[in-house]
Amino acid sequence: MTLPELSIKRPVFATVMSLVLVLVGLVSYERLSVREYPAIDPPVITVEATYPGASAPIVETQVTQVLEDSLAGIEGIDFITSISRQESSQITVTFKLDRNQDYAAADVRDRVGRVRGRLPQEIEEPIIQKREADAQPIIFLAFYSDGHSARASRTICSISAPTSATRTTPRTGADACK
Repeated sequence: MTLPELSIKRPVFATVMSLVLVLVGLVSYERLSVREYPAIDPPVITVEATYPGASAPIVETQVTQVLEDSLAGIEGIDFITSISRQESSQITVTFKLDRNQDYAAADVRDRVGRVRGRLPQEIEEPIIQKREADAQPIIFLAFYSDGHSARASRTICSISAPTSATRTTPRTGADACK
């Protein structure tokens, strides 16, 4: 008996066999490894600078632009983005994929060190970090209490989110957990 004859005489059997074949295909597709598109994280370096008491336009002109002009000459940069806020400047330098992240961070550190003298004296030391693409915080929590001290709020924060980074906001005394 050939396959077409069997399918005509037993249509339920043919339908079940078709469904089994589709199921095996779906399971095989799920288990198929991806070789063409490996997980690639572009080298990303961030420079964060804090200028206490400065407004956003002052931070932009006296800190962000000076640092950006210095960083723009580094080899292998794909693009630069920056955010200037009140008392804070954050510059994100994304390098091309063929650039080693450790060498890129060293170049950024070197360039920031070169222009450190041109930055305002009141600025805190710029923080340079290598950043993973998937290392973004999932949630930000802010704790504030009129009835508790900053120390008690920090304790509550560390209990609530034990693996977080805790920082106290200078103006309100509130603790922010990342």
